[in-house]
This record gives sequence, structure tokens and C-alpha cells, in this order.
Amino acid sequence: MTPPPNTRPLSGPAPKLTPPPGAVDTHIHIYLEGFEAQPGGPAIPELATVEDYRQLQKRLGLERVVVTQSNAYQFDNGSTLAALDQLGPNVARGVVAVSEDMTVADLEAMHARGVRGARIMNLPGGATPIARLKPVEKLARAVGWHLMVQFDGRELDDHLPMLQSIEVPFIIDHIAKFLEPVPADDRRVDEILRLLDRGDVWFKICAGYETSKLGGPHYEDVAPVAKRVIAHAPERIIWGSNWPHVGVPRAAYPDDAELLDILLEWASEAQIQRILVDNPATLYGFDR
Repeated sequence: MTPPPNTRPLSGPAPKLTPPPGAVDTHIHIYLEGFEAQPGGPAIPELATVEDYRQLQKRLGLERVVVTQSNAYQFDNGSTLAALDQLGPNVARGVVAVSEDMTVADLEAMHARGVRGARIMNLPGGATPIARLKPVEKLARAVGWHLMVQFDGRELDDHLPMLQSIEVPFIIDHIAKFLEPVPADDRRVDEILRLLDRGDVWFKICAGYETSKLGGPHYEDVAPVAKRVIAHAPERIIWGSNWPHVGVPRAAYPDDAELLDILLEWASEAQIQRILVDNPATLYGFDR
């Protein structure tokens, strides 16, 4: 059955932060009519169309976006690719799920439509876990893509050898997603900073509400790690809204303006310019 239309809030007060020209939201999901959830992935509770996101994008004052393949679709990237076609190459890039049996030609065809990365998702419902990263990395290298890697940060020790072996640029997603927040001086944060010191590893400020026990708008238990990483490598930090926040009860649904405004607390004005404009332009190939 086709999921019902979106009922999530798309309008509201503008954020306190006025984004600089060219600002990029590097993590959203699109759910279009005609594309069904696949076995192994979660259900799709509501659609979330390009038109829906454009309303939110206008509210936030953002100009560009990266559409990330939803776990619901597993390896069916059709909705993500259709969204990229609708948004257009001057506005949008994509990150898709790549299976081991795809070919370089498959990736080249998606590259022509705006895809620049492959998603590695090591949490329930993810299409490609870290254990199957290497074949995907080989394909990504052939077309100049990066990997976007999400895992429970508490398990970093288990994944560190694999992460250290990656030979293409990659993103540590969702503030390293410590499912139990940790202090800034946690030794696993030290390891994350060492990864960033490679020079081709990126860190995404996104979805603090998924891990915070204290909640918004300040996410005080997530903030220390985010602030430390931003201060350490501001030239490799990006930001994403994680809209439309699937799996979050409506009573706990985050305010997207507050998710953007958190940068006012966590970063300086010069760092915000890098995070919202310069860094994603470098990673995703947007004109500045």
C-alpha cells in the first residue's frame, strides 16, 4: 500500500541563524509515491516529497541538499534518484545504497544523476553493514565517491580497524551516534579525531535528538563531543537536518529551525560558513 501523504509540520518560525548563500543540508530522506518499502527495511509511515522538503528548505533559508537513501528502500534507489531528477543538479546531490553485485557502469549512471556517495549503515535496517564495506569501497573508488558510515559510537573499537583501512574519503555520520552519550574526553572521541587527522575523513552534525537523553533545543549531553570535533577540524564538518525524522513519535518531533540554530551554540560564525557552505561544496562538488 502507498503510504499516506505527509502530515509533518513544514512551516513555523524562521531560525535565528541566517544561513549564508549556498548553504547545504547534507542529510534528508525523500519518500515518493510509487516506491514501496523493501524486505529488510522499516515501513514508510508517510510520504515525504520534494515539494514537502522545498517548503521546509524555504523556511530554513537553505539552498542545496543531499538526498540520502532511506533504509526503508534497501537497494532500491529509485525514490532517491527520482528526487534528484526533480531537484536538479545545481541544487542536489545524492547518497545511495550500493550492493556488491552492482557494476561500475551502474554507479556511473547514478553519478550522472547527481550521486556522490554510498551509504554504510551498521544499525538495524541498514542495507550495507560495515562487514560488507570493502566491495562497496572498491566500486566507490572507481567513480570517485565517498562512503557515509553510520554506527553506534560505543562500538568504535570493533569498527576501528575497518575504518582505518578505508582508502576513499568517508563521513562519520550522526555525531558518531553514541547511543549512550559520552563526555568529550572519551577515548573513542580521541580515535575519531585521529581519523579526522587523515585529511579525507568528514564528520556530520546531524540528528542529536536520536541519541540525547536530555533533549532539545540544546542537547547538552551531545554538545560536548560535537563542540570538541568542530574545534578540532572545522574544515571537515558538515551539517544535516535528517528530515523527515522518521521513527520519531510526533510528540517528540524535533523543530527543524532549532536543529539548525544549534550551530550558533556549537560553532563560530566563521566555522558556520565552513560547515554549511564551504565544506559540503568541496565534498559534493557544488559551485560556491
